[in-house]
Amino acid sequence: MTNHALLAIDAIEGAPVLPGHEVLIVDEAHELVSRVTGVATGELNPGGVGRAVRRAAKIVDEKAADAMLTASETFERLMETAEPGRLTELPEDLAYALVALRDAARTVITVLGATRDSSLSDEDAVRKQALASVEHVHEVAERLVESSEFDVIWCERHDRYGSSLRVAPLSVSGLLREKLFTERSVVLTSATLKLGGDFNGVGASLGLAPEGAHGEDSPEWRGLDVGSPFDYPKQGILYVAKHLATPGREGSRGDMLDELAELIEAAGGRTLGLFSSMRAAQAAAEELRGRLETPILLQGEETLGELIRAFAEDAPTCLFGTLSLWQGVDVPGPSCQLVVMDRIPFPRPDDPLLSARQKAVEEAGGNGFMAVAATHAALLMAQGAGRLVRATGDRGVVAVLDPRLAKARYGGFLRSSMPDFWTTTDRNQVRRSLAAIDAAARNAAAS
Repeated sequence: MTNHALLAIDAIEGAPVLPGHEVLIVDEAHELVSRVTGVATGELNPGGVGRAVRRAAKIVDEKAADAMLTASETFERLMETAEPGRLTELPEDLAYALVALRDAARTVITVLGATRDSSLSDEDAVRKQALASVEHVHEVAERLVESSEFDVIWCERHDRYGSSLRVAPLSVSGLLREKLFTERSVVLTSATLKLGGDFNGVGASLGLAPEGAHGEDSPEWRGLDVGSPFDYPKQGILYVAKHLATPGREGSRGDMLDELAELIEAAGGRTLGLFSSMRAAQAAAEELRGRLETPILLQGEETLGELIRAFAEDAPTCLFGTLSLWQGVDVPGPSCQLVVMDRIPFPRPDDPLLSARQKAVEEAGGNGFMAVAATHAALLMAQGAGRLVRATGDRGVVAVLDPRLAKARYGGFLRSSMPDFWTTTDRNQVRRSLAAIDAAARNAAAS
């Protein structure tokens, strides 16, 4: 038994981390690409570099420490003015700073390797910690300087942590295909591997040719839908608010909040609000707390575990949040009878890695939007909609307050990726259904 991260390390490092095995079973396999990408992503920021310098300075000679300190100070100064976004080419001054940092780190590594004294366990532990920190700086700096066409480099800025440079593989499909799928039998399991009606979308992200079209570079594979224990058409309704304006257009936010308030009132609370951004969740909570008597919990105001527990224990309560709630809430029973998505969760247009992957698909002659953006959204919507029905007795509504799900050409792909709920755009019918479900839950609680 292991996790996705160790599995990725075993594949990436080349040296065996896991014991030998002939069969690999990967649960929650819809997360495999993102987990492997995360392990293969390097990050360099002034805070981390500074810690590495301080650790090394306690052990190495003054000359080596000063060289790395000078390089780190130059890097920190340049990062203070670095603009966030993708870097298709490193600015000249930043490239020079990274070269200096890499070379200084290499010198420190050489010195640290020569100063080991295994007879002093405490000193050895400090040396190992310093060596690991400096090796990380060297490895990432070297990767950034090399600027491979197979890597994507970008700058991020955080309010708390400042700016950082990140580098990630443009694709992990080749790595997965070569290191996982060609060396053993693999079983991938998840409730959301089938997107748009087949397994080919997820298969492509894993480096597999379309089902039935395997060749020398892609092992043979077969997709199997084993069904669900739930009767989705009878247990749930998918409501698409077709009458609303497309998100982002004038007046769309006010209309969306009005619709959300009406749905929550009809449901008697019992609502999980899944928002595409934390800012949207906060704005909705602030607005509706002033309009509704229903208690509204907001992600970030307490720990996630405490919020989910409070949501589950008090049926009239609502819980609003973002990505962690799309995939991490399991609340069977009457506390969650309405799941609302404020909009289709496409990746941000300025997401450096996903936009680079989308462009790469297009340059190869494919449909980048469907392969990357739509698949990303479909996976999240399938996961989010799955929060509604967690037991055979659950009933409720998934409401998507984005008319594009009904009107856009890609809407069918997204809908077919979600559970097979009965679908409608009739707002009055949905309000009546929610009121009836709420009444039944109240009667059951009173009896």
